[in-house]
Amino acid sequence: MGYRRPDESDQGADRVRSIKRVLWIILFLNFGVAFAKFAWGTIIKSAAMQADGIHSIFDGASNVVGLVGMGYASRPVDEDHPYGHGKYETYASAIIGAMLLLAAYRIGSEAIAGLTGQAPPPTVTWMSFVVMIGTLGVNLFITTWERRVGRKLGSSILVADASHTGSDVLVSLGVIVSLVLVKLGFPKADPIVALMVAGAIVYTAWGVFKQASATLSDSARIPAKVICDAALKVDGVLGCHGVRTRGSEAEVYVDMHVQVDPALTVACGHAIAEDVERTIVDEFPQVVDAIVHLEPYDDYQRAKTAEDLDAGRA
Repeated sequence: MGYRRPDESDQGADRVRSIKRVLWIILFLNFGVAFAKFAWGTIIKSAAMQADGIHSIFDGASNVVGLVGMGYASRPVDEDHPYGHGKYETYASAIIGAMLLLAAYRIGSEAIAGLTGQAPPPTVTWMSFVVMIGTLGVNLFITTWERRVGRKLGSSILVADASHTGSDVLVSLGVIVSLVLVKLGFPKADPIVALMVAGAIVYTAWGVFKQASATLSDSARIPAKVICDAALKVDGVLGCHGVRTRGSEAEVYVDMHVQVDPALTVACGHAIAEDVERTIVDEFPQVVDAIVHLEPYDDYQRAKTAEDLDAGRA
C-alpha cells in the first residue's frame, strides 16, 4: 500500500519555479550591494566596509549555489531516487552555511590585521554613510521578503539564504557604528566591530547547519501522536503505533502501523488502510507520501499500541 499526493508533481514544479524566481531577483540585488560597499570601502581604506562588501559577494554566490541546488532538487523521481531529489536543496543550504564560515574567516582575518596595526585607518566621509545606509535598506528588504517566502514555501534554501543576508544586515550595522566611532577619533573601532560581526556570522552559520542536519539526519517532522490522532478518526481503525516521519519541512514522508478488527477480510482491512493514507495526506499539507502497514488488533498488537501510548508516541 501507499498513497502519494496526486498533484504533488505539479505543486513541486510551481514551488521550484517560485524559489528560483526569488533567488534570481536577490542575486542581482546582492551583487549590486556588494559592488557599492566594496568599491567605496577600498577608496576610504575601511577594513570593516571592505569585509562587508566581501560578505555581500558571498550572498550573491550563495544565490548561485541555491539555483544550482534547486536545479538538481527539481528532477523527477527515477529508479535510483525513488524519493526524488529534494535533499539536494538541503545540501545547497549546507554549502551556504560553509560559505558563511568562510566569510567569517575572511572578515576576522581583516579585523585582526587592523588590530595589529597592519592596515591603515579608514578615511570616513559623508558618502560612506550614504552607501552603508542605502545598502542596509536593500538588505533589510531582501532578508525580510526572502524569509517570508521561504517559510511559506517550506524552502530550506530560501530560509538559509535569508539567514545569510540577515548576517549581512548585522555586518552593515556594525560597519555604520564603526564609521561613527572612527569619525569621533577611535580608529581601532573599525577592526573591533568587524571582529564582533565575524562572531555573529559564525552563530548564523550554526543555525543553518542545524536546520540542514534535521533533514539530512531524518529527524521526525510531525509528532507521532498528532498523526495517530488523525488516523484514529477513520472508521475501523482501533489502534495506531510505529509512526515515523522524515524529509524536509515542505516534503514529509510518513509510514505507520494501524490495527483493525481481526475478523475483517483482507479487502476490508486494506480499504481502511487506504482511507488512513488519504486522510493523512489531506490533513497535513506538507505530507507528500504516506504508507500504512495493516495489523490485526489482537493482544500482541494491542500491547504494541499501549507501549507507544505510554511513551507518548500515540
